[in-house]
Amino acid sequence: MGYIDVSGVTHVLADGRTLFRDVNFRVGEGAKVALIGANGTGKTTLMRMIAGDLDPVEGGVARSGGLGAMRQLVGMRESEKPLWRLALDLAPPRLRAPGERLIAAEADLAATEKRGKYSTSSERAQIAYADALSAWGDGGGYEFEVLCDTVSVLILGKPWEETKDRPLKTLSGGEQKRFALELLLRGPDEVLLLDEPDNFLDVPAKRELERRITESDKSILFVSHDREVLANTAERVVTLESGDVWIHGGGFATWHEARVARHERLEELRRRWDEDHQKLKDLVLMYKQKAAYNSDMASRYRAAQTRLAKFEAAGPPPLPPRDQDIKMKLRGGRTGKRAIMCAGLELEDLTFPFDLEVWYGDRVAILGANGTGKSHFLRLLAQLGDGLGMEHENLKPVRHNGSARLGARVVPGFFSQTHDRPELAERTLRQILWEADDNRPSLDRSAAMNALKRYELTDSSEQTFGTLSGGQQARFMVLLLELSGATCLLLDEPTDNLDLASAEALEEGLKSFEGTVLAVTHDRWFTRGFDRFVLFGGDGEVTETDEPVWDVR
Repeated sequence: MGYIDVSGVTHVLADGRTLFRDVNFRVGEGAKVALIGANGTGKTTLMRMIAGDLDPVEGGVARSGGLGAMRQLVGMRESEKPLWRLALDLAPPRLRAPGERLIAAEADLAATEKRGKYSTSSERAQIAYADALSAWGDGGGYEFEVLCDTVSVLILGKPWEETKDRPLKTLSGGEQKRFALELLLRGPDEVLLLDEPDNFLDVPAKRELERRITESDKSILFVSHDREVLANTAERVVTLESGDVWIHGGGFATWHEARVARHERLEELRRRWDEDHQKLKDLVLMYKQKAAYNSDMASRYRAAQTRLAKFEAAGPPPLPPRDQDIKMKLRGGRTGKRAIMCAGLELEDLTFPFDLEVWYGDRVAILGANGTGKSHFLRLLAQLGDGLGMEHENLKPVRHNGSARLGARVVPGFFSQTHDRPELAERTLRQILWEADDNRPSLDRSAAMNALKRYELTDSSEQTFGTLSGGQQARFMVLLLELSGATCLLLDEPTDNLDLASAEALEEGLKSFEGTVLAVTHDRWFTRGFDRFVLFGGDGEVTETDEPVWDVR
């Protein structure tokens, strides 16, 4: 059985700010431990350190047993890559180099045989391929292919030979996540790092994930913002906030009470420290005044000064972390009464024809299992109006039959579930807001910083979009929608990467939004703010229901 031991780990950002300092915790053999915290506190950075992708400035990480790691947006930004590439990235380390060698040998062999099957170069390529194949087999490659076949049949309903070359873009976000999770949970690694494994999963898949984690004998450290997943799986909770961690030995059900008690204890310790500090300063002042006319008091004065200096050098106990105060001012605008009109709309290979009318002011939740066409539907609507948030050019038109139209003055604003905005990746947040585009005005420094402050992104103003955490990226994308003037919000899994405070701020922002909202979501809490529910069924039927329906396939 494997374990993880994090000891005194510190990380400093490129701008000199300390993200976290002297972090210590242990994931014991077979333990299921949740790592939680607000967006931007360093959860993913810490997971990358444990995985060996980053070196800590101070401290170290010890672990035993094979380590399997699933990144936060596993496969999501590599849409053109084939499924076998995702599988190889998740394979045990001993297989990755032989796998790369085998792939290169196969490509070289195919190229040389085109030039001449019996040429000298072809013979060399055949020998290299045979050697690569032997190394692959010796490392356990064939057993890994059997595992891939098992997972492919389970998740995609087809054998590995038929699916391994499929581009990742042909799989839904949930299918990619489920494939990765099954590969790791069924694999040989004894320690797993899962960064937001519940993102993009439909509700039945989340329940299956909960069952698989609790029944697994592996040691698992995972990040999640889903309160039900946390409550049903975590045996211990490691909380990262204010640059430090604290550990709750119980499950998530009692975490809130433990956090309140901790904050009260910190406040009491700080109050006592302030009182003791004032007493020492008063003592120093008293002896200073007495020493001015009584030389016998000089030694006591110096001793009091020394005592005060040591007290201050030790420093005060930390204050409780400040709660986030996020204010999203989504405005919108008046449009025609009918905002969206679909007649006989059929998404090719995904749905049967369906009709749908969405009226101005509607709040429509798009529900259904992974892979049923929900995200395709939102992308189609966004492309109809050259939707805000669709500026990058790598999204191909959604193939469909029938008609889909937008009403008068409907300006769609699209939120991508993968935060796929390559045109923003290398630009800082302040630079993005400073530079206007076709959809939003330029903001001067003061206005830009005020906007970032409302979204708790002030400290990240000089960071590039690509270096932000998933939750910070999500908040900034909502800010861009706020500034864009969109009158119809098309939100694809908007709460997946948001912490609790950010998700609640989004809910409040949508309440005041004067326009129409369509959101693909598997967040049972988030759907409380919606009044219409459209279900994309696994059988291709698209229907409207009176209330949310979760248990579908």
